[in-house]
Parts: sequence; structure tokens; C-alpha cells
Amino acid sequence: MTASKFSFHLTVRQHPRAAFYRPLARLAPSESLWRNHPDKITSLDNFSCIPQSKGMNKRVGMLVGPEFEDLEFWVVYMRLQEEGVEPRIIGESRGKTYTGKSGGLPAVAELGSDAAKSGDFDALCVPGGWAPDKIRRDSRVLNLVREMNDQSKILGFICHAGWVAASAGIVAGRRAAGSLGIKDDMINAGARWVDEPAFQDGNLVWGRVVADIPDYCRVLVQALKDS
Repeated sequence: MTASKFSFHLTVRQHPRAAFYRPLARLAPSESLWRNHPDKITSLDNFSCIPQSKGMNKRVGMLVGPEFEDLEFWVVYMRLQEEGVEPRIIGESRGKTYTGKSGGLPAVAELGSDAAKSGDFDALCVPGGWAPDKIRRDSRVLNLVREMNDQSKILGFICHAGWVAASAGIVAGRRAAGSLGIKDDMINAGARWVDEPAFQDGNLVWGRVVADIPDYCRVLVQALKDS
């Protein structure tokens, strides 16, 4: 195993959750954990990773809510870690545990939305899934999004995450992308709908759907480097 790659100590095919963990092959759990305690692999606490790159010294808030899209959250989270970014999970309340749509790795909020301040973050990312419909009902989250937008900080939205941007009132006149299911909502909020895998429009970074996560991550990382 080289410093430039992540690999499993034991093939993911031997794990009962193989279908979910295979896309997350940047993680490297210990072989004994895989063999003897597969039931304990429920969060990132049980994983060890290759030391992160020190290319960027930034902190990014990762919003989370019930039934978030697993890959749109965890793949982005780990891709940011690779760049030396410190991701911080923000939920409704500190310590609350959220389960994704696929029932894979749960996410535990490190901060409650009441404690998340725009000055503490260089960027904010929102995953898709059904979580955005819940997240956007939290006025503290919407205020955080508005404040960071006013400060021209990078805001990342993928799939259904555009609902949060629309509810925060920051998409009028801006290009936007996401799941086809939110197209009408985004247009009604004043956005110009674009059917592209990923792109940047000012301080906003957009991704379309799960299949576009690689493109979304590339645009997001570049936006952070340029900011």
C-alpha cells in the first residue's frame, strides 16, 4: 500500500455490507476488525487512513440530516480529507446520529446548527438524499448559508441539496444543477437550470447526481484551492 493510494486490508467482497463499502475503498480498516468484528464497522471511528495531504489548510462544514445520500456525503468528506481539508459535520444538534438512505456509515454531528458560525468555515457542503428537505426547515442553517454566501465563501450543492440553497434565497439569477426532481423548484426560486455534471458559478459549486460525484469533487476542490 503506497502513500498515494488507499486500499482495504481485506477484500470488501468478504464483508456483509460489500455493496455499500466498495465505493468507499479509500478507507483502510484493520484486517482483524474485518475478520472478527464486521458488526462493529458502523462509523469512521473504526477506520484508519493514510496520512492526509497538507496542500490546503481549510475547514469545511458538512451539513447532514435524516436519510442523507451516503455517497454524496462520505465520498466528498473523504475527498476533502485527501486535500488536507478539515471537514466538520453539522447537524440539528451536537452528538445526534444520522443514518443515510443506504443504511451505511452513520454520520454523527460534531456541531449543532446553533453553534455553527460562518466565520469558522471556509466553505459549506450539502449532500443530497431526503436530508435537504429537512435541513432547509432549520432557520439557523438558512442563516448560515446566507451569511457565507454574502461573504462569497464556497457553497457546494449536489443532487437534492439545491433545496437548501433555494430556501435560503441565494439562487435567483444564478445557474443551478441537481436531480431532475428539484428542477421546477429551482426555476421557481429564480435559478437558471443547467443540465451538466458539475460546474462553478461564482462561489456556488453544483453537482447533478450520484454518478457525477467525481466531477463535483474536482470542481469543488479546485474552487477551494482558488478561494
